[in-house]
Amino acid sequence: MADQHDFTPQTRPFTGRHMLILIVSFFAVVIGVNATMAVIATKTWTGLVVKNGYVASQSFNDNLADARKQKALGWQSRLEYHSGMLRFLLNDREHQPVVGRRVVATLRRPVHEHEDQPLVFTADARGYVARKALEPGLWEIDVLVKGQDLRLYRQIFRITVPSGSGS
Repeated sequence: MADQHDFTPQTRPFTGRHMLILIVSFFAVVIGVNATMAVIATKTWTGLVVKNGYVASQSFNDNLADARKQKALGWQSRLEYHSGMLRFLLNDREHQPVVGRRVVATLRRPVHEHEDQPLVFTADARGYVARKALEPGLWEIDVLVKGQDLRLYRQIFRITVPSGSGS
């Protein structure tokens, strides 16, 4: 006859010390993750969209009027980037190129203000060009077309420059 052994597992009682370790560990993980996310957030984008909300709100109606004038022009635009050259193409409502305008832009990273820089486009046979080698990643180009010192057209483009593109 085989020996009968008691194979019931021996369990240790769950004590207050175990509960304390469990609670402290849980909150240590939560606080650690929150602190890490806060540090990452403060070292990247500030969240600042406008420097002064009150001043920006005062020009809201003027911005709406500019947008209505721009829509009435019926212009269409496109921005291309290839081999260190930005090409801005602007056509009127009859799909003819709009020429003889001053085109300026602000080049920026959506999450880093320290890389903001102005661009000036020059006219060529197909539109307007600006030479600028861009690092890989997401870029925002705020293009402004002026005529006689007045804003005629504004368009914000987002482009992604792939890594290894030989910018």
